[in-house]
Amino acid sequence: MPARTLRPASAGDVEAVAALRAVVLRPDLERLGRYDEHRVRRRLRDSFAPAHTQVIEVDGEFAGCVALRPAADAHWLEHFYLTPHLQGSGIGTSVLRELLARCDDHAVPVRLNVLRGSPARRLYERHAFTVDSADPVDVFMSRTPAVGAMPRVAS
Repeated sequence: MPARTLRPASAGDVEAVAALRAVVLRPDLERLGRYDEHRVRRRLRDSFAPAHTQVIEVDGEFAGCVALRPAADAHWLEHFYLTPHLQGSGIGTSVLRELLARCDDHAVPVRLNVLRGSPARRLYERHAFTVDSADPVDVFMSRTPAVGAMPRVAS
């Protein structure tokens, strides 16, 4: 597996992330009859929160991103995109494991939504996400903290 790192996102990353989102989501959105090249980018720009987003770099180059946004009862896994030529290489799995371990350390559930029919759903199911509900476009999933996960005590 190529060397990968996570770094905090900055406001300057928004256009690269928006462009990647358009590429990654296009096949699923087209299949669902919902692809609009301007809307897919605008929705990312409207919801991009650098404070909760990390950029995935592989061999020092931009390769994707992931956001973990805190909410009242869980963290929301959002904007998890990996450049297509790296999908299936284990990078996404390693990033997801790292983020879920952090949530397990704090006994925080994780929620997400994935497009109906997306192959990404299999990745989430392999990491103990289960379906909560679905609509014609999205499948909403959640994961409880791993058994034995205990909240960290501040020192």
